[in-house]
Amino acid sequence: MSNGTKVTDPPPRRTNAWQPATVIDIKAETARAKTFRLSLAQPSPRRAGQHFVVRLTAPDGYVTSRSYSVASAPDDSNEIDLTVERLADGEVSTFLCDDVIVGDELDVRGPIGGYFVWEADTPALLVGGGSGIVPLMAMLRLARQTRRTHLVRLVVSVRSPADLFYADELPGPETTVVYTRAIPAGFARPAGRLSVADLLSAVTPGTTGYVCGSSGFADAASHLLVEIGVPVTHIRVERFGPTA
Repeated sequence: MSNGTKVTDPPPRRTNAWQPATVIDIKAETARAKTFRLSLAQPSPRRAGQHFVVRLTAPDGYVTSRSYSVASAPDDSNEIDLTVERLADGEVSTFLCDDVIVGDELDVRGPIGGYFVWEADTPALLVGGGSGIVPLMAMLRLARQTRRTHLVRLVVSVRSPADLFYADELPGPETTVVYTRAIPAGFARPAGRLSVADLLSAVTPGTTGYVCGSSGFADAASHLLVEIGVPVTHIRVERFGPTA
């Protein structure tokens, strides 16, 4: 995971040291993705859009780690939700999705990130591709919890209904789903890639665009935002790579 850079951005906040986190709940989001609710040993105040690093240590001492965005809205508890998509060659994601059970303990560090965050105080257009919805879901949940949904619009692009994260919670007047390959029965929009028409009505004066997804999706979505009039200086991008 990598954050974009901009000379006016505030420096990332200092992160906490490694700490243990107990898995207290696991929920299947799709056939290939799960949300892990973790109880942290120490409360870690966070902002919507930040992520945590998960570290795994093998019996032979081998250590590896990956970053995962927080899906839950900021609150005063010591619990966070991390949604992980299982990748066939993913060293960490396969272990988390295949082997971790409730009661297991993981090492985590965070929260991390000061660029791709939203405080629910300015208009925001959130554009996610596939699992790129995860940090944006934290922003949407924050808007709903603080009754500031008038400030946010979320547009998520997925291949099919089976690939949609948070399917039971996502629907609302502030959200739009774009299916690129297969649509549910009765869905008005035909399958197809994200377009200007999908974003145009979601832009209001002063909107900041938050784009999260694969490198290709992030580039395409960013170009669409510029095309509908969002200044480049008002677009924040977070990309994820194939290794997880």
